[in-house]
Amino acid sequence: MRQTFDETTDRSFGSKHVPLIRQAMARHGLDGFLVPHEDEHQNEYLPAANDRLAWATGFTGSAGAAVILKDKAAVFVDGRYTLQVRDQVDVGLFEIRDLVEGGVPAYLESAAPRGARIGYDPRLHSPDALGHLKAAAARAGAELQPVSPNPVDEAWGAARPPQPTAPVVPHPLEYAGEDSAGKRARVGQALAGGADAAVLTAPASIAWLFNIRGGDVIRSPLPLAQAVLNRDGTARLFLDPAKVTPDLPAWLGNQVRLETPDDLPQALAELKGKRVVVDPAQSSAWYFEALQSAGAEVVRAEDPCALPRACKNEVEIQGARNAHARDGAAVTRFLHWLATEGQVNPPDEITAVKTLEGFREATGALKDLSFDTIAGAAGNGAIVHYRPTERLNKRAEKGSLLLVDSGAQYLDGTTDITRTVAIGEPTEEMRERFTLVLKGNLALARIRFPAGTTGSAIDALARAPLWAYGLDYDHGTGHGVGSYLGVHEGPQRISKAPNTVSLRPGMILSNEPGYYKEGAYGIRIENLQVVTPPLDVPGGERPMLGFETLTLAPIDRRLIAPKLLTDEERGQLDAYHARVLKVVGPQVEPEVRAWLEQACAPV
Repeated sequence: MRQTFDETTDRSFGSKHVPLIRQAMARHGLDGFLVPHEDEHQNEYLPAANDRLAWATGFTGSAGAAVILKDKAAVFVDGRYTLQVRDQVDVGLFEIRDLVEGGVPAYLESAAPRGARIGYDPRLHSPDALGHLKAAAARAGAELQPVSPNPVDEAWGAARPPQPTAPVVPHPLEYAGEDSAGKRARVGQALAGGADAAVLTAPASIAWLFNIRGGDVIRSPLPLAQAVLNRDGTARLFLDPAKVTPDLPAWLGNQVRLETPDDLPQALAELKGKRVVVDPAQSSAWYFEALQSAGAEVVRAEDPCALPRACKNEVEIQGARNAHARDGAAVTRFLHWLATEGQVNPPDEITAVKTLEGFREATGALKDLSFDTIAGAAGNGAIVHYRPTERLNKRAEKGSLLLVDSGAQYLDGTTDITRTVAIGEPTEEMRERFTLVLKGNLALARIRFPAGTTGSAIDALARAPLWAYGLDYDHGTGHGVGSYLGVHEGPQRISKAPNTVSLRPGMILSNEPGYYKEGAYGIRIENLQVVTPPLDVPGGERPMLGFETLTLAPIDRRLIAPKLLTDEERGQLDAYHARVLKVVGPQVEPEVRAWLEQACAPV
């Protein structure tokens, strides 16, 4: 799947679809219905058949919700999507509300009529989130009611796209680095609380555990499936038969029982009397209710695959290095284009996105983008996670900045990189703010830290240069990244928010401090880096972990104010650029190589 800009939704969706949803609500005797963004697998990116929020409202962001009542409706988004939601949604029909500040519970408490029956689909809500929603409705004197079939699905009817049936294929050991039997054995033995089994619903965990990949979810090579992993390493995998390729059964082996999703309810019933791990953050309330009804003892614990999946093995790490070297050449060709043609005839955002994708396509190895490319010219760059559309598309101008955040999916790794480029001559303020962001990026790249350190403990390193000038940014500094899986992967992260998961060797995280001046420009510098094994520090008393930077592409030297860099920072930046030139230089054409030599010259 590739980037598209002709939106499949528009402002008229609400006026066309909400009446149909209300008719379905009436047939169920409901006064309202909750429409989350999440699907049955709690995916960030959704197959078209499961993007109920987009069909109901027109909003296509990766986080949000809606509440549709008899006589009013509201859409909820976070700060990333304040511009996009007003571009896509009929604000005369939907009230726009903040997803974080109060969110859906606060709206229910204030807007739900006393005595109202508000429906929800238990397959689409986590048990904890559902508990908050029920409590809020109760405070309003209303009641949440599980309903099946889903009124949105009923209203959508025959026009709803079919569920995806992309082939599920083996992910070879040359990329995975460990066979599925070994993974299943060690994860099964480590189940929380000595549990007998675990129910897995996260597509990324299923893909990792069984060494398989699919294509059901845009931007991630994921198969939609469920699994039950037993303590002895045997498993049951529930997969639509239409996805099963001829060599898949043999790949899975005789310890994995391949079944259909229709077999899942009976499989859960057969867990009667067993202790079963289920992750309340990854699995919907439906699973908890089904297991409890069957007489199983539910153990609420984190997905047992999450931490092992996050700690990449040596084969996956080398694959990441290879993917970033290849991707770095594509990004470098794009940066050369911006530095030459793009300076003479500044591109619009969509042209920049398509051009960058063309360079990645030319590698011959691109499987997909890892997310929809963010390209923000001038003031649009100050909108974190802005995504250009035909209606919002802006042309870069002389004296402005262009922020491009992009990534790719390759068989050997997933990439995510942000570069901010000057179009024309930047101002001194732009250089100052860019250099402060760069200083934070460099600090987080060179830090040494002891085992047990969390991402929240080192987040301030990336912010300290900005803080010294009274500046900051309002997003996290780093997220986990998968190995030819999701570009956003837990449980590790680097942010102000407290996090109990320590950073461990093999974890891949982003390093992306930024600065955003509303209405003017945005700056972000993002590299991916992998946590290295503990090493002895000369004269030290305990081994220290660190980071190896994976991303390889030049940083715009025209935006650097050298006087703000220390000698250590200059040496670190020069060493990074020398490495970029060494790895990327031999891959690119002579004219790009000549430009790269200048772009990577010592500061």
